[in-house]
Amino acid sequence: MPAPVVMLDIAGTSLDATDRELLRHPAVGGLILFSRNYQHRKQLCELTASVRAVRPDILIAVDQEGGRVQRFRDDFVRLPPMAALGQRYDSAPAEALFEARSLGRLMADELVQCDVDISFAPVLDLDYGASTVIGDRAFHAGSEAVIELAAAWIDGMAEAGMAATGKHFPGHGYVAADSHLELPVDTRDLAALRAADLQPFAALAPKLAGIMPAHVIYAAVAPEPAGFSRFWLQQILRAELGFQGVIFSDDLTMAGAASVGDYAARTAAALDAGCDMVLVCNDRGAAEQVVDAVMARTDDTGTVPAATLRARPGVRLSTTEYQAAVALAASLCEQV
Repeated sequence: MPAPVVMLDIAGTSLDATDRELLRHPAVGGLILFSRNYQHRKQLCELTASVRAVRPDILIAVDQEGGRVQRFRDDFVRLPPMAALGQRYDSAPAEALFEARSLGRLMADELVQCDVDISFAPVLDLDYGASTVIGDRAFHAGSEAVIELAAAWIDGMAEAGMAATGKHFPGHGYVAADSHLELPVDTRDLAALRAADLQPFAALAPKLAGIMPAHVIYAAVAPEPAGFSRFWLQQILRAELGFQGVIFSDDLTMAGAASVGDYAARTAAALDAGCDMVLVCNDRGAAEQVVDAVMARTDDTGTVPAATLRARPGVRLSTTEYQAAVALAASLCEQV
């Protein structure tokens, strides 16, 4: 029996017969939702309930970072980009940390109420001013500020019952290329990466239940993109940083993954490198190929079960806390 190591998506706002069949597949362990899957909160709750009826143990995920990357908007609080908190940190660090914790809790609380287990957050990349795909998704240009703000955000998520997933290991902010569209190459050596981009991952590894590596080649360190590299995932992330949680691949349909080969090759490379769950999005044919590739494997895969990231009952926001967090989010959104 294969391990449930594939996270895939669906096309619409409700399940059809093909969706149900694929979700029941023993190789499938996760579902990621997008804006196309969302109309309003009631519909989302009905969708997650129907998913649980098919697969009670499945991990349901979304990208609900804030700013440009917030899949659920109507009936959800609009969250600011994380750079807004970084700007606050520069002038009022204590207040910024309180605000990061409040907004992390708000984001997670709204999702947990709809039976969504995780948001792939927080972004731990540094903002070098070069990457448009990262940009204001990053908290700050400085590693210490990112560590403090992300730690506060993670603590807020935890209060609401949600585990945190840091991305994009070991750092995507330095390169200008967008790994959705091409394969970025970072030419810095390991010492430079250790001195800067790796710092948030090293400091926050004990707080993180998941980490997502980047589809970026660090050419002076290893020949493969980080998500397909045993050096990055086993030697650095597991052995050196002591990370014990779930390693998620980034989406295998992204252009940054194409250099590894076809979908069977990408699946094998990610799992052999140390990923515990592989994501395949926006392409049902690709998802079926990835599932077939997992079924063809004879060895155990997915050493850390992704189901360990299932949301748990948290401490609900009081009316006063909720109203304060909503006002805070609105204020920060107006400033960016």
